[in-house]
Amino acid sequence: MDTSGHEKTNKKQNGNNSANGTKGARRPSGFVGLLHSAKNLSVFKWLSEHSFLSRLDRYIIGKFLGTYFFSIVLIISIAVVFDFNENIDKFLRYDAPIEEILFDYYLNFIPFYSNLFSQLFVFIAVIFFTTKLADNSEIIAMLSTGTSFSRLMRPYMISAAIIALLNYGLGSYIIPRGNVKRVKFENRYKNRGRQDLSTNVQLEVDSGVIAYFGRYEENHKIGFEFTLDKFEDKKLVKHLQAMTIQYDTLSYEPYHWIITNYQTRDLQGRREVIQSGSKLDTIIKIMPQDLLASRDMEMTLTTPELKTYIDRQKERGFANIQKFEVEYWKRGATSFATFILTIIGVSISARKRKNGMGIALGIGLALILTYIMFQTVVASLAINANFPALIAVWIPNVVFSLVALYYYKKAPR
Repeated sequence: MDTSGHEKTNKKQNGNNSANGTKGARRPSGFVGLLHSAKNLSVFKWLSEHSFLSRLDRYIIGKFLGTYFFSIVLIISIAVVFDFNENIDKFLRYDAPIEEILFDYYLNFIPFYSNLFSQLFVFIAVIFFTTKLADNSEIIAMLSTGTSFSRLMRPYMISAAIIALLNYGLGSYIIPRGNVKRVKFENRYKNRGRQDLSTNVQLEVDSGVIAYFGRYEENHKIGFEFTLDKFEDKKLVKHLQAMTIQYDTLSYEPYHWIITNYQTRDLQGRREVIQSGSKLDTIIKIMPQDLLASRDMEMTLTTPELKTYIDRQKERGFANIQKFEVEYWKRGATSFATFILTIIGVSISARKRKNGMGIALGIGLALILTYIMFQTVVASLAINANFPALIAVWIPNVVFSLVALYYYKKAPR
């Protein structure tokens, strides 16, 4: 009996086994080997089956974020064209360089206004693609499978959280840095309204020490009609009066001021000691920016810088900080509004209508414009009528939370 064929077969099989053993011995180690083992153990399959996000969630999140960023690109592009057409005469009149127009102004114009009107873009995006889903009976199909409307809201809320965190991060830390160049450009070439003079400025320098400037000029960093009073137990103990005071920009140490034509009065009970001089170098804990808040300065400060500035000005008794407080609280309030407006948008547009997108879009635009107007009015109250800034910026959110609850209750189930 010829066994050569069997022997060849066995040798071939042994060779294959040997080769397989060799391959197993040479299997890559480390991270690559871990991935290979994970694949063999179907870890990726398990993760896919137990993922927090279902296919429906990923579908809605992709639609939401895609429509949101597309609407930003579309509307901001139109806004840039209109802004350039409106201001081209000013750019030519003041000889604004092309590099500054492109990189200092418009490169920072785009993220600033994209973030400023983010709530409008969120509303448009939600209504637009949710109405399309409703018209295609996709919402009906989702609800007919047993999916509740609250479960349907989950991917919308995840998308809103992503946008809210993005807006808050950009508005608090990134955009203020770019606003420094944008505001400087606008003051130089566009608005020509830079404030460089302040009058009747009074602030607390230290505990019981009050400084007063009759007039302060930023161009030369010089103040006129300057007084400095020190109080102990609510009694005046020292008084300094000077014709001028100028900040020393050449000094290496901060708070260095040069006082000219001064007179001091030291009140010691019934005794009064008077001294005078022509020049005095002194350290007073005042910086020029404490005396003069330039236009839109609050937009050029990050959130931690805003907090520090507000606290320092309050300690010194500086009253003109309402704009800074409104800006500080508004950054968080507008980010939170993303959730409120998303709920309203989904609740309005989830129902299939004969007229399609028209009614939903009309109601949505009316609501978002009302929200923006409401937000502007209460901010003006906080700035001009000394209304508490924290309450003012959150009033629109409280009111529209009730609106969101109303439409959520009326949403299809």
